[in-house]
Amino acid sequence: MIIPAYIARNARKYPQQEAVIDGTLRINWSQLNDHVEQFAEHLACDHHIQAGDRVCLVLPNSYTFIVAHFAVQRIGAIVAPINVKLTADELHYIFSDAETKLIISCDLTKQQAELAAQQLELPLLIINDMPTYAASHSQGRSFHQLSDSALKTPATLLYTSGTTGRPKGVLFDHQAILFVGMMFATEMQYTPASRLLSLMPLTHSAPLNLTLVGGSIVGSTHVIAPTFTPDLLLQLVQQERTTHFFGAPVAYLLTAQHPAIQKADLSSMTHWIYGGGPMAADHAKLVQKAFNSDQFYCVYGLTEAGPTGSFLAPQDHAEKAGSVGRRAALFTEMRVVNDAGVIAAVDEPGEIQIRGEGMMRGYWRNEDATTTTLTDDGWIKTGDIGVRDADGFFWIKDRLKDLIIVGGVNVYPREVEDVLASHPAILEAAVIGVPHDQWGESVKAFVVLKEPLTEEALRDYVATRLADYKRPRSYEFRDSLPHNANGKVLKHELRG
Repeated sequence: MIIPAYIARNARKYPQQEAVIDGTLRINWSQLNDHVEQFAEHLACDHHIQAGDRVCLVLPNSYTFIVAHFAVQRIGAIVAPINVKLTADELHYIFSDAETKLIISCDLTKQQAELAAQQLELPLLIINDMPTYAASHSQGRSFHQLSDSALKTPATLLYTSGTTGRPKGVLFDHQAILFVGMMFATEMQYTPASRLLSLMPLTHSAPLNLTLVGGSIVGSTHVIAPTFTPDLLLQLVQQERTTHFFGAPVAYLLTAQHPAIQKADLSSMTHWIYGGGPMAADHAKLVQKAFNSDQFYCVYGLTEAGPTGSFLAPQDHAEKAGSVGRRAALFTEMRVVNDAGVIAAVDEPGEIQIRGEGMMRGYWRNEDATTTTLTDDGWIKTGDIGVRDADGFFWIKDRLKDLIIVGGVNVYPREVEDVLASHPAILEAAVIGVPHDQWGESVKAFVVLKEPLTEEALRDYVATRLADYKRPRSYEFRDSLPHNANGKVLKHELRG
């Protein structure tokens, strides 16, 4: 079955069970399936969306996002969820690259999307009340069930920044995403009684494929909100008696410092899951104490792999906090390969590689990047340098691609550097990640000027061209940058 077929199955099995809770909106599986069918019909009949077309979603976590996501896939089109924090310039590139046929947004997130859509003369559909909108556009026609062969057709296109400075589209078929969802549902013990809290953006691969799709396969209830705050996390856990939450380490660190956690009843939670980076041993202890729980899971993976990779189980945190676990997840293999191209010895650094059933089909219309990332026998090169210790645990040591992870979100230096270098007053620029107590890392820029420029003016310039999380938090102006004989900036010298 294709991904949306599980929504229809849940409607038959659990028609009155809550499927989605979005603020005061409470939707059961029967209603969700009706809205998906109705909106799919509207997209096909009124917007002429066909199988293979790309539809971009610029939406926060909302019932509208969930219905639109499954409806696009229901008619065989490809859904492309886009980060709502991107600027019009960034959206312009993605809309153009994807050759999107329709953009769906809402009043809360439409401003930048509207600018980009106008520039490209693309249709923009604004929806603020999905239940009313879907029902009002129903004409009563149902879709035929797609054949099993549709499992291998494209379903989702996720854009992730590349080292070239331009985002790359990561293309998945239905089967790959279903394997990833089943993996996580199994490893994290989802059941129809589970209540999954989603505060991290569904535009990212982990919340989307692991939580939304994984939970929908099983029939779990989704509790969602447009954004994360410690207050909202504590409130919704208690109010809705949620059982699972996935967040970046910073979400846990911020909440652990919130005074209200001392009196919060978090007893319903069985799985506290974090990813986007490991949690240092001292941070893990702090969080476990504040949350009064030892049920913490660290997950490691790569968008291109689904995401799937490995996970650190609760019982291993005491001795191995900071690692990303000992075994690969269900349907997945993981290895460390040294410079000679063979499996690295114990504690020998090498590149971490992943292979499994949830792999991408490839980068969207970018065969060169696909060939560079995938080995001939199907392993994905993560670009992460890691080691495997004598007990078999994987540890991430560094990143081949100089990736910076800010609050669990990837920032690629080249993209930031290109924006800085585009300023007429800048001769050269380089960025690195520097440690940050709450966000794990933040972006620091080293700038060489060819004419006077204030830091304030530079910040204003960057603010219109990069999403907030990508912007440098600190600047250092220098007379020159260190280079090797080939002219490459020596970032290890900048790091000191």
